Amino acid sequence: MKPKNLDDILEKANELNFKMSCDIETGQLLRVLASSKRKGIFLELGTGAGASTTWILDGMDTSSRLISVEMDESIQNIARSVINDERVQFVTVDGGIFIEESKGKKFDFIFADTWPGKFYYLEETLTMVTSGGFYIIDDLNPIDSWTAGHEDKVKNLIRTMRSLEDFQIVELNWSTGLLIATRK
Repeated sequence: MKPKNLDDILEKANELNFKMSCDIETGQLLRVLASSKRKGIFLELGTGAGASTTWILDGMDTSSRLISVEMDESIQNIARSVINDERVQFVTVDGGIFIEESKGKKFDFIFADTWPGKFYYLEETLTMVTSGGFYIIDDLNPIDSWTAGHEDKVKNLIRTMRSLEDFQIVELNWSTGLLIATRK
């Protein structure tokens, strides 16, 4: 079953020609992982139009809170206009700035779906994951629209994640290609 508001978000995203919303498989996984974090503090880096936001919220309990960060206000406004949920706080700022300003904060669940927190500011983002918390990234399988050098960025990211001693990771060659890490 799809979350409430997902179809509206995808329709409005399509009107703005925004094609980067998470797919159903990734969304379902986010929902399941979110449901394991009771009274959790969640962070989404890259709201986009809010598709993944709806999946995360659908898994969260009523005591959990989500901060969703996006630098493109016109795209994030889709999520703001469609999602009416007191558990989410939308922040419009570059993810790198948010990460810099959030040093010392801890999250039980981080979905890094944009470059800050994934390809740069990775170390700073990983320090924000609580013990037993999740760090989730997607879009790791190659696609035709990748620019020159992007595949190397992905390979370096995966190599870095494999080398971490304080996280357990699983790589999923499924959906768009995911990696889930949990702090030991």
